[in-house]
Amino acid sequence: MLKLAGLAIAVLRTLAGDQTALRRFFDKNRERRGYAALSEGLIAVASGEGQKAVAKANKAEKLLNKPELTLLLKAQAAELTNDRTRSIELYKQLLGDNRTRFVGIRGLMKAKLLEGDTERALLLAEKAFALKPRHPELLDTLFSLQSNAKDWSGARATLLAKSRAKTLPKDIATRRDAVLSVADAMANHANGQEKLARDAAISANRTAPALVPAAVLAAQVHLSEENKRLAVRVLRKAWEANPHPDIAAAFANIEPDETPAERIKRFASFLKLAPDHPETRLLETELLLAAEDFPAARRAIGDLAEQTPTARTLGLMGAISRGEGASEEIIRGYLARAIVAPRGEQWICSACNSIQSKWMPTCSNCSGFDTLSWALPVETENAELPVSMLPLLQTALPDAAPEQDPGAFDQLPENEESVDMDLPIAHPEDVPAQEPK
Repeated sequence: MLKLAGLAIAVLRTLAGDQTALRRFFDKNRERRGYAALSEGLIAVASGEGQKAVAKANKAEKLLNKPELTLLLKAQAAELTNDRTRSIELYKQLLGDNRTRFVGIRGLMKAKLLEGDTERALLLAEKAFALKPRHPELLDTLFSLQSNAKDWSGARATLLAKSRAKTLPKDIATRRDAVLSVADAMANHANGQEKLARDAAISANRTAPALVPAAVLAAQVHLSEENKRLAVRVLRKAWEANPHPDIAAAFANIEPDETPAERIKRFASFLKLAPDHPETRLLETELLLAAEDFPAARRAIGDLAEQTPTARTLGLMGAISRGEGASEEIIRGYLARAIVAPRGEQWICSACNSIQSKWMPTCSNCSGFDTLSWALPVETENAELPVSMLPLLQTALPDAAPEQDPGAFDQLPENEESVDMDLPIAHPEDVPAQEPK
Protein backbone atom coordinates (compact mmCIF):
# COMPACT_ATOMS: atom_id res chain seq x y z
CA MET A 1 0.00 0.00 0.00
CA LEU A 2 2.83 2.40 0.78
CA LYS A 3 4.49 1.69 -2.58
CA LEU A 4 1.22 2.22 -4.40
CA ALA A 5 0.66 5.46 -2.51
CA GLY A 6 4.18 6.60 -3.42
CA LEU A 7 3.56 5.74 -7.08
CA ALA A 8 0.24 7.66 -7.06
CA ILE A 9 1.93 10.71 -5.57
CA ALA A 10 4.73 10.49 -8.18
CA VAL A 11 2.11 10.33 -10.99
CA LEU A 12 0.25 13.34 -9.62
CA ARG A 13 3.48 15.33 -9.38
CA THR A 14 4.36 14.40 -12.94
CA LEU A 15 0.93 15.59 -14.14
CA ALA A 16 1.53 18.78 -12.17
CA GLY A 17 4.72 19.46 -14.15
CA ASP A 18 7.46 17.65 -12.16
CA GLN A 19 9.08 15.65 -14.98
CA THR A 20 11.50 13.81 -12.64
CA ALA A 21 9.01 12.58 -10.05
CA LEU A 22 8.45 9.15 -11.64
CA ARG A 23 12.19 8.73 -12.32
CA ARG A 24 13.01 9.48 -8.68
CA PHE A 25 10.44 6.92 -7.58
CA PHE A 26 11.85 4.16 -9.76
CA ASP A 27 15.48 5.13 -9.02
CA LYS A 28 14.82 5.00 -5.30
CA ASN A 29 13.17 1.60 -5.65
CA ARG A 30 16.12 0.37 -7.74
CA GLU A 31 18.61 1.64 -5.19
CA ARG A 32 16.73 -0.04 -2.37
CA ARG A 33 16.86 -3.40 -4.16
CA GLY A 34 20.53 -2.86 -4.96
CA TYR A 35 21.52 -2.22 -1.37
CA ALA A 36 19.45 -5.21 -0.29
CA ALA A 37 21.42 -7.39 -2.73
CA LEU A 38 24.67 -5.86 -1.52
CA SER A 39 23.77 -6.59 2.10
CA GLU A 40 22.82 -10.17 1.30
CA GLY A 41 26.09 -10.56 -0.63
CA LEU A 42 28.14 -9.36 2.35
CA ILE A 43 26.30 -11.79 4.62
CA ALA A 44 26.99 -14.58 2.13
CA VAL A 45 30.71 -13.70 2.12
CA ALA A 46 30.80 -13.74 5.92
CA SER A 47 28.99 -17.10 5.88
CA GLY A 48 31.37 -18.59 3.33
CA GLU A 49 28.66 -19.06 0.65
CA GLY A 50 30.71 -18.30 -2.43
CA GLN A 51 28.17 -18.93 -5.20
CA LYS A 52 25.44 -16.97 -3.46
CA ALA A 53 27.88 -14.11 -2.85
CA VAL A 54 28.74 -14.02 -6.58
CA ALA A 55 25.06 -13.92 -7.58
CA LYS A 56 24.23 -11.12 -5.12
CA ALA A 57 27.32 -9.17 -6.17
CA ASN A 58 26.30 -9.32 -9.83
CA LYS A 59 22.76 -8.21 -8.94
CA ALA A 60 24.05 -5.32 -6.82
CA GLU A 61 26.32 -4.24 -9.66
CA LYS A 62 23.35 -4.04 -12.06
CA LEU A 63 21.18 -2.10 -9.66
CA LEU A 64 23.74 0.24 -8.09
CA ASN A 65 26.20 2.68 -9.55
CA LYS A 66 28.66 2.07 -6.71
CA PRO A 67 31.71 0.32 -8.20
CA GLU A 68 33.77 0.91 -5.03
CA LEU A 69 31.30 -1.34 -3.21
CA THR A 70 30.27 -3.87 -5.79
CA LEU A 71 33.81 -4.49 -7.10
CA LEU A 72 35.00 -5.26 -3.59
CA LEU A 73 32.10 -7.66 -3.00
CA LYS A 74 32.75 -9.36 -6.34
CA ALA A 75 36.45 -9.73 -5.54
CA GLN A 76 35.70 -11.29 -2.15
CA ALA A 77 33.12 -13.60 -3.71
CA ALA A 78 35.67 -14.69 -6.33
CA GLU A 79 38.13 -15.49 -3.54
CA LEU A 80 35.52 -17.69 -1.87
CA THR A 81 34.99 -19.66 -5.07
CA ASN A 82 38.78 -20.01 -5.52
CA ASP A 83 38.64 -17.99 -8.74
CA ARG A 84 42.00 -16.37 -8.09
CA THR A 85 42.43 -14.94 -11.57
CA ARG A 86 39.08 -13.16 -11.37
CA SER A 87 39.75 -11.82 -7.87
CA ILE A 88 43.13 -10.41 -8.92
CA GLU A 89 41.54 -8.73 -11.93
CA LEU A 90 38.90 -7.12 -9.71
CA TYR A 91 41.42 -5.97 -7.10
CA LYS A 92 43.43 -4.32 -9.87
CA GLN A 93 40.32 -2.36 -10.84
CA LEU A 94 40.10 -1.06 -7.29
CA LEU A 95 43.53 0.54 -7.65
CA GLY A 96 42.11 3.27 -9.87
CA ASP A 97 40.10 4.89 -7.07
CA ASN A 98 41.89 6.62 -4.21
CA ARG A 99 39.14 5.46 -1.86
CA THR A 100 39.75 1.80 -2.65
CA ARG A 101 43.46 1.80 -3.54
CA PHE A 102 44.52 0.38 -0.17
CA VAL A 103 41.89 -2.36 -0.36
CA GLY A 104 43.08 -3.29 -3.84
CA ILE A 105 46.75 -3.45 -2.83
CA ARG A 106 45.93 -5.49 0.26
CA GLY A 107 43.85 -7.91 -1.78
CA LEU A 108 46.66 -8.37 -4.31
CA MET A 109 49.14 -8.86 -1.48
CA LYS A 110 47.05 -11.63 0.03
CA ALA A 111 46.70 -13.27 -3.37
CA LYS A 112 50.48 -13.27 -3.83
CA LEU A 113 50.91 -14.76 -0.38
CA LEU A 114 48.56 -17.59 -1.30
CA GLU A 115 50.62 -18.16 -4.44
CA GLY A 116 53.82 -18.25 -2.38
CA ASP A 117 55.24 -15.21 -4.19
CA THR A 118 56.64 -13.54 -1.07
CA GLU A 119 58.86 -11.18 -3.04
CA ARG A 120 55.92 -9.52 -4.81
CA ALA A 121 53.87 -9.69 -1.61
CA LEU A 122 56.60 -7.74 0.20
CA LEU A 123 56.58 -5.01 -2.45
CA LEU A 124 52.80 -4.73 -2.23
CA ALA A 125 52.92 -4.67 1.58
CA GLU A 126 55.39 -1.77 1.46
CA LYS A 127 53.05 0.15 -0.88
CA ALA A 128 50.10 -0.51 1.43
CA PHE A 129 52.20 0.60 4.42
CA ALA A 130 52.82 3.94 2.70
CA LEU A 131 49.05 4.44 2.50
CA LYS A 132 48.14 3.23 5.99
CA PRO A 133 51.18 3.06 8.30
CA ARG A 134 49.09 2.23 11.39
CA HIS A 135 47.07 -0.71 10.04
CA PRO A 136 47.63 -3.52 12.61
CA GLU A 137 47.20 -6.54 10.31
CA LEU A 138 49.32 -4.99 7.59
CA LEU A 139 52.11 -4.18 10.07
CA ASP A 140 52.20 -7.82 11.22
CA THR A 141 52.30 -9.09 7.63
CA LEU A 142 54.96 -6.62 6.56
CA PHE A 143 57.16 -7.41 9.57
CA SER A 144 56.87 -11.15 8.94
CA LEU A 145 57.76 -10.76 5.26
CA GLN A 146 60.74 -8.51 6.03
CA SER A 147 62.13 -10.83 8.70
CA ASN A 148 61.78 -13.86 6.45
CA ALA A 149 63.55 -11.94 3.69
CA LYS A 150 66.28 -10.96 6.20
CA ASP A 151 65.57 -7.29 5.58
CA TRP A 152 66.54 -6.38 9.12
CA SER A 153 66.70 -2.61 8.63
CA GLY A 154 63.23 -2.61 7.09
CA ALA A 155 61.94 -4.84 9.88
CA ARG A 156 63.28 -2.38 12.48
CA ALA A 157 61.40 0.46 10.77
CA THR A 158 58.21 -1.61 10.81
CA LEU A 159 58.78 -2.52 14.46
CA LEU A 160 59.07 1.17 15.27
CA ALA A 161 55.76 1.79 13.45
CA LYS A 162 54.12 -1.03 15.43
CA SER A 163 55.39 0.51 18.65
CA ARG A 164 54.06 3.94 17.68
CA ALA A 165 50.71 2.42 16.73
CA LYS A 166 50.65 0.76 20.18
CA THR A 167 49.96 -2.65 18.70
CA LEU A 168 52.88 -4.21 20.60
CA PRO A 169 53.75 -4.12 24.32
CA LYS A 170 56.82 -2.05 25.10
CA ASP A 171 58.86 -4.90 26.61
CA ILE A 172 58.26 -7.14 23.59
CA ALA A 173 59.13 -4.30 21.23
CA THR A 174 62.39 -3.69 23.13
CA ARG A 175 63.41 -7.35 22.99
CA ARG A 176 62.55 -7.66 19.30
CA ASP A 177 64.60 -4.58 18.55
CA ALA A 178 67.57 -6.26 20.24
CA VAL A 179 67.01 -9.47 18.27
CA LEU A 180 66.91 -7.46 15.04
CA SER A 181 70.17 -5.78 16.03
CA VAL A 182 71.81 -9.18 16.59
CA ALA A 183 70.53 -10.37 13.22
CA ASP A 184 71.79 -7.19 11.59
CA ALA A 185 75.21 -7.64 13.20
CA MET A 186 75.44 -11.23 11.97
CA ALA A 187 74.47 -10.19 8.44
CA ASN A 188 76.94 -7.29 8.37
CA HIS A 189 79.74 -9.50 9.65
CA ALA A 190 78.99 -12.06 6.95
CA ASN A 191 79.19 -9.26 4.37
CA GLY A 192 82.51 -7.98 5.72
CA GLN A 193 81.02 -4.76 7.12
CA GLU A 194 82.71 -4.98 10.50
CA LYS A 195 81.99 -1.43 11.71
CA LEU A 196 78.25 -1.85 11.13
CA ALA A 197 78.42 -5.26 12.75
CA ARG A 198 80.16 -3.80 15.79
CA ASP A 199 77.62 -1.02 16.24
CA ALA A 200 74.68 -3.40 15.86
CA ALA A 201 76.13 -5.89 18.36
CA ILE A 202 76.76 -3.27 21.03
CA SER A 203 73.31 -1.74 20.43
CA ALA A 204 71.67 -5.15 20.89
CA ASN A 205 73.47 -5.74 24.18
CA ARG A 206 72.56 -2.32 25.52
CA THR A 207 68.91 -2.85 24.60
CA ALA A 208 68.65 -6.34 26.11
CA PRO A 209 71.62 -7.19 28.37
CA ALA A 210 70.11 -10.58 29.31
CA LEU A 211 69.72 -11.73 25.70
CA VAL A 212 72.31 -14.52 25.37
CA PRO A 213 73.23 -14.07 21.67
CA ALA A 214 73.55 -10.30 22.13
CA ALA A 215 75.86 -10.68 25.14
CA VAL A 216 78.10 -13.24 23.41
CA LEU A 217 78.26 -11.11 20.29
CA ALA A 218 79.10 -7.92 22.21
CA ALA A 219 81.80 -9.73 24.21
CA GLN A 220 83.42 -10.96 21.00
CA VAL A 221 83.39 -7.41 19.66
CA HIS A 222 85.11 -6.08 22.79
CA LEU A 223 87.68 -8.89 22.66
CA SER A 224 88.45 -8.09 19.04
CA GLU A 225 89.23 -4.56 20.22
CA GLU A 226 91.37 -5.97 23.05
CA ASN A 227 89.02 -4.57 25.66
CA LYS A 228 88.76 -7.49 28.07
CA ARG A 229 87.31 -5.35 30.85
CA LEU A 230 84.17 -4.52 28.87
CA ALA A 231 83.86 -8.12 27.65
CA VAL A 232 83.94 -9.36 31.26
CA ARG A 233 81.37 -6.77 32.32
CA VAL A 234 78.97 -7.74 29.53
CA LEU A 235 79.22 -11.47 30.23
CA ARG A 236 78.93 -11.11 34.01
CA LYS A 237 75.76 -9.07 33.65
CA ALA A 238 74.26 -11.57 31.21
CA TRP A 239 75.19 -14.56 33.40
CA GLU A 240 73.65 -12.98 36.47
CA ALA A 241 70.36 -12.50 34.61
CA ASN A 242 70.35 -15.65 32.49
CA PRO A 243 73.04 -18.35 33.03
CA HIS A 244 73.75 -20.14 29.75
CA PRO A 245 76.54 -22.40 28.42
CA ASP A 246 77.33 -19.98 25.58
CA ILE A 247 78.00 -17.19 28.07
CA ALA A 248 80.33 -19.41 30.07
CA ALA A 249 82.19 -20.46 26.93
CA ALA A 250 82.62 -16.81 25.91
CA PHE A 251 83.94 -15.98 29.40
CA ALA A 252 86.44 -18.83 29.15
CA ASN A 253 87.66 -17.58 25.77
CA ILE A 254 88.73 -14.28 27.32
CA GLU A 255 91.84 -16.07 28.65
CA PRO A 256 92.33 -19.05 26.34
CA ASP A 257 95.84 -19.98 27.51
CA GLU A 258 95.23 -20.29 31.25
CA THR A 259 95.67 -23.56 33.13
CA PRO A 260 92.69 -25.36 34.71
CA ALA A 261 93.75 -24.08 38.15
CA GLU A 262 93.99 -20.50 36.89
CA ARG A 263 90.63 -20.86 35.20
CA ILE A 264 88.95 -22.02 38.40
CA LYS A 265 90.40 -19.01 40.22
CA ARG A 266 89.20 -16.57 37.53
CA PHE A 267 85.73 -18.14 37.48
CA ALA A 268 85.32 -17.94 41.27
CA SER A 269 83.60 -14.54 41.27
CA PHE A 270 81.70 -15.43 38.10
CA LEU A 271 80.14 -18.47 39.78
CA LYS A 272 78.94 -16.35 42.69
CA LEU A 273 76.66 -14.29 40.44
CA ALA A 274 74.00 -17.04 40.33
CA PRO A 275 75.20 -19.64 42.83
CA ASP A 276 71.95 -21.62 43.09
CA HIS A 277 71.29 -21.94 39.37
CA PRO A 278 71.76 -25.49 37.97
CA GLU A 279 73.89 -24.14 35.12
CA THR A 280 76.30 -22.64 37.67
CA ARG A 281 76.65 -26.00 39.43
CA LEU A 282 77.27 -27.80 36.14
CA LEU A 283 79.82 -25.20 35.09
CA GLU A 284 81.69 -25.52 38.38
CA THR A 285 81.63 -29.31 38.02
CA GLU A 286 83.18 -29.13 34.56
CA LEU A 287 85.87 -26.72 35.73
CA LEU A 288 86.80 -29.02 38.63
CA LEU A 289 86.81 -32.05 36.34
CA ALA A 290 89.28 -30.29 34.05
CA ALA A 291 91.49 -29.72 37.10
CA GLU A 292 90.96 -33.38 38.13
CA ASP A 293 89.57 -32.40 41.53
CA PHE A 294 87.01 -35.21 41.56
CA PRO A 295 85.76 -34.97 45.19
CA ALA A 296 85.08 -31.24 44.73
CA ALA A 297 83.36 -31.96 41.40
CA ARG A 298 81.05 -34.46 43.12
CA ARG A 299 80.19 -31.90 45.79
CA ALA A 300 79.51 -29.27 43.12
CA ILE A 301 77.12 -31.41 41.08
CA GLY A 302 75.31 -32.65 44.18
CA ASP A 303 72.05 -34.42 43.38
CA LEU A 304 71.49 -32.89 39.94
CA ALA A 305 71.87 -36.27 38.24
CA GLU A 306 69.01 -37.61 40.36
CA GLN A 307 66.81 -34.52 40.08
CA THR A 308 67.37 -33.89 36.36
CA PRO A 309 68.90 -37.00 34.76
CA THR A 310 70.07 -35.66 31.40
CA ALA A 311 72.88 -36.77 29.11
CA ARG A 312 74.99 -33.96 30.52
CA THR A 313 74.47 -34.60 34.24
CA LEU A 314 74.80 -38.37 33.90
CA GLY A 315 77.85 -38.01 31.71
CA LEU A 316 79.50 -35.77 34.29
CA MET A 317 78.74 -38.30 37.02
CA GLY A 318 80.39 -40.98 34.89
CA ALA A 319 83.46 -38.78 34.50
CA ILE A 320 83.61 -38.16 38.25
CA SER A 321 83.27 -41.87 38.97
CA ARG A 322 86.02 -42.66 36.49
CA GLY A 323 88.33 -40.11 38.11
CA GLU A 324 87.63 -41.48 41.58
CA GLY A 325 88.53 -44.97 40.44
CA ALA A 326 85.03 -46.47 40.51
CA SER A 327 84.39 -49.88 38.99
CA GLU A 328 83.81 -50.33 35.29
CA GLU A 329 80.22 -51.41 35.97
CA ILE A 330 79.37 -48.12 37.68
CA ILE A 331 80.94 -46.05 34.89
CA ARG A 332 79.18 -48.05 32.19
CA GLY A 333 75.93 -47.71 34.13
CA TYR A 334 76.13 -43.94 33.99
CA LEU A 335 77.02 -44.09 30.30
CA ALA A 336 74.10 -46.40 29.52
CA ARG A 337 71.69 -44.04 31.27
CA ALA A 338 73.24 -40.99 29.61
CA ILE A 339 72.81 -42.45 26.12
CA VAL A 340 69.03 -42.83 26.54
CA ALA A 341 68.49 -39.73 28.71
CA PRO A 342 67.10 -36.47 27.31
CA ARG A 343 69.64 -33.86 26.30
CA GLY A 344 68.19 -31.24 28.61
CA GLU A 345 67.62 -27.61 27.70
CA GLN A 346 67.88 -26.70 24.04
CA TRP A 347 66.83 -23.95 21.65
CA ILE A 348 63.12 -24.63 21.11
CA CYS A 349 60.63 -22.76 18.93
CA SER A 350 57.61 -21.70 20.97
CA ALA A 351 55.45 -21.61 17.83
CA CYS A 352 56.08 -25.08 16.34
CA ASN A 353 58.01 -26.80 19.20
CA SER A 354 60.83 -27.74 16.85
CA ILE A 355 64.34 -28.13 18.31
CA GLN A 356 67.00 -25.95 16.69
CA SER A 357 70.70 -26.74 16.72
CA LYS A 358 71.65 -23.09 17.31
CA TRP A 359 70.02 -19.75 17.96
CA MET A 360 68.78 -17.79 14.97
CA PRO A 361 66.48 -14.74 14.70
CA THR A 362 63.85 -16.81 12.87
CA CYS A 363 62.86 -20.45 13.25
CA SER A 364 64.15 -22.57 10.38
CA ASN A 365 61.01 -24.72 10.54
CA CYS A 366 58.10 -22.27 10.75
CA SER A 367 59.91 -18.95 10.03
CA GLY A 368 58.59 -17.46 13.26
CA PHE A 369 60.52 -14.42 14.45
CA ASP A 370 62.04 -14.41 17.95
CA THR A 371 60.37 -17.69 18.85
CA LEU A 372 63.50 -19.57 20.00
CA SER A 373 63.98 -19.94 23.73
CA TRP A 374 66.38 -21.98 25.86
CA ALA A 375 64.08 -24.50 27.51
CA LEU A 376 63.32 -28.15 28.06
CA PRO A 377 61.43 -29.80 25.20
CA VAL A 378 57.94 -31.01 25.97
CA GLU A 379 58.88 -34.44 24.66
CA THR A 380 62.61 -34.95 24.41
CA GLU A 381 64.00 -37.54 22.07
CA ASN A 382 66.86 -39.78 23.08
CA ALA A 383 70.20 -38.43 21.95
CA GLU A 384 73.65 -39.85 21.66
CA LEU A 385 76.01 -39.09 24.50
CA PRO A 386 78.09 -35.96 23.76
CA VAL A 387 81.44 -37.67 24.38
CA SER A 388 83.31 -34.51 23.42
CA MET A 389 82.51 -33.18 26.89
CA LEU A 390 83.90 -36.23 28.66
CA PRO A 391 87.63 -36.54 27.92
CA LEU A 392 88.19 -38.57 31.08
CA LEU A 393 85.81 -41.29 29.89
CA GLN A 394 87.40 -41.68 26.48
CA THR A 395 90.41 -43.50 27.84
CA ALA A 396 88.25 -45.82 29.91
CA LEU A 397 85.66 -46.54 27.22
CA PRO A 398 87.28 -46.22 23.80
CA ASP A 399 84.43 -48.06 22.13
CA ALA A 400 81.76 -45.67 23.42
CA ALA A 401 82.48 -43.12 20.70
CA PRO A 402 85.34 -42.00 18.45
CA GLU A 403 88.11 -40.18 20.28
CA GLN A 404 88.03 -36.40 20.04
CA ASP A 405 90.39 -33.66 21.11
CA PRO A 406 89.71 -32.96 24.79
CA GLY A 407 89.40 -29.41 26.09
CA ALA A 408 89.97 -27.99 29.51
CA PHE A 409 86.69 -26.10 29.46
CA ASP A 410 84.81 -26.50 26.21
CA GLN A 411 82.93 -29.45 27.61
CA LEU A 412 79.56 -27.80 27.83
CA PRO A 413 76.84 -29.98 26.31
CA GLU A 414 75.54 -27.59 23.71
CA ASN A 415 78.59 -25.48 22.91
CA GLU A 416 79.47 -27.43 19.82
CA GLU A 417 76.17 -26.12 18.44
CA SER A 418 76.29 -22.63 19.85
CA VAL A 419 75.50 -19.46 17.96
CA ASP A 420 77.74 -18.94 14.97
CA MET A 421 78.46 -15.28 15.46
CA ASP A 422 82.19 -14.95 15.98
CA LEU A 423 82.59 -11.41 14.78
CA PRO A 424 86.03 -10.01 13.94
CA ILE A 425 87.92 -12.50 16.13
CA ALA A 426 88.95 -16.06 15.53
CA HIS A 427 87.98 -18.79 17.97
CA PRO A 428 90.92 -19.52 20.30
CA GLU A 429 92.25 -23.03 20.38
CA ASP A 430 90.97 -25.25 23.15
CA VAL A 431 93.25 -25.62 26.12
CA PRO A 432 94.34 -29.29 26.28
CA ALA A 433 93.34 -31.07 29.43
CA GLN A 434 95.88 -32.76 31.64
CA GLU A 435 96.21 -36.50 31.29
CA PRO A 436 93.85 -38.20 33.76
CA LYS A 437 95.39 -40.07 36.62
